[in-house]
Amino acid sequence: MLPLLRPAALPSGPLCSAALLLVLPMVGQPRLLSSVMDEPQPQHGSPGAARQNQPSLSTAPAAEPSGFYRITPERRALLNTIRYAEGTWIDGSEEGYRVLYGGGRFQNLERHPEITVQKRYTSAAAGAYQFLPGTWREASLRLGLQNFGPSSQDQAALYLMEKRGALQEFDRLGLNRTVLARLAREWASLPASHGGSFYGQPVKRVEELLAFYGAELERQRRGGLTA
Repeated sequence: MLPLLRPAALPSGPLCSAALLLVLPMVGQPRLLSSVMDEPQPQHGSPGAARQNQPSLSTAPAAEPSGFYRITPERRALLNTIRYAEGTWIDGSEEGYRVLYGGGRFQNLERHPEITVQKRYTSAAAGAYQFLPGTWREASLRLGLQNFGPSSQDQAALYLMEKRGALQEFDRLGLNRTVLARLAREWASLPASHGGSFYGQPVKRVEELLAFYGAELERQRRGGLTA
């Protein structure tokens, strides 16, 4: 995600958070969030209208007993939609997990690269979901993640969705304007309830994202892809 980016002209300082199929060892204790950390939400449009023509959803728990999040076809389609918005989709290639802010690449997936790039903005965002270093540290500590590989990035992205109060609503209702508005506080490329970015950056249109999600969900279900 291209989270909370800062114009290059501003002085450097801590960046705000914005925001993740390999198999990782199951480590740590169950990490279901006991309470959802969420901010007051503005009024959103009717989720019913946004849900038209979306297939029925499976009802998966937010996380498995192991503490890691199950990746259903629906959740995979949502993760891929965020990658599409963040510019790391790259036709579904795992190359997207190596993308730096601005489009460059890094090679070592053992840890967040923490490489600061200056373009239109200054950012150290990296990975498929454009994690800032501070955001990544929080998620990886909470989940006990051991590296910055694709599976770890996916898990961290789902953690951020749950933290924003979007994951369970998505599991119940599918992708709609309300879910996107919640996620927009984490990913600057997603539209808030007013249609723009919370952070003054370019965003994808709701209709474009819903269309991508629908097509991607159909593809995931045809392939029977779960993890």
